[in-house]
Amino acid sequence: MLPVTDSKNSPSALAAHLRNVNKSFGDGGSRLQVLKGVDLDVRCGDITMLVGPSGCGKTTLISIVAGTLNVDEGSGEVTVFGQDLRKLSRGAMTRFRAASIGFIFQSFNLIPTLTCVENVSVPLLIQGKSTRSAEKKAREILEKVGMGDRMKHRPSELSGGQQQRVAIARALVHDPRLIICDEPTAALDAKNGALVMDIFESVARSPDRAVLIVTHDNRIFPHANRIASMDDGRIIEMHDINAGHPLPENLRHGFHA
Repeated sequence: MLPVTDSKNSPSALAAHLRNVNKSFGDGGSRLQVLKGVDLDVRCGDITMLVGPSGCGKTTLISIVAGTLNVDEGSGEVTVFGQDLRKLSRGAMTRFRAASIGFIFQSFNLIPTLTCVENVSVPLLIQGKSTRSAEKKAREILEKVGMGDRMKHRPSELSGGQQQRVAIARALVHDPRLIICDEPTAALDAKNGALVMDIFESVARSPDRAVLIVTHDNRIFPHANRIASMDDGRIIEMHDINAGHPLPENLRHGFHA
């Protein structure tokens, strides 16, 4: 278990709290254990990054934090803003995610028949907002991510980097308390990657919000408050940048996919 060393680890200051989390796929001889007793705290006011080689369990872990995957039966604690995710029904989990979590998928997951504005409006429409108010907010956030001149375009008319920025806008539009990102800057050039990270930093500066990022992109490591190194289904080291811990050489050069 990770040691609790300061007041920012108090339950009221944690966006997510995981202890002894296990996740397996398959049955019998084909059963594969992907997460092996993971402990993780995601602190409010921080950008926390998960790094490590491909296949080590990073995406599985953030999917559990987001409530889109369940832990193994009898596994440990998974709480997000004090809510035990294991106790939520499917409907309650959907409502909790809609209100509290913004998820940025590596594959974008944009709806191909909708324009950028319509795609970004979806989380607000799910919350019951009117189309007019949802699209107004969608246009505002698209401007922030540098997509103001592409609002009426559909995903097929956009580059990969442009689709990524639309996906980021969609995750931010309903002001979720926890932003979870799977490789959010992988398709972005340096300028747009810096723009997106500046937005994430503005989110994380709030004392009741947090950002959790899976990344191989060492260009964005300087934006992190904490970096958790994963390998073989476990978190093997936590680097607390706030506490002045220097990054080891392997993190300075990043991880290869």
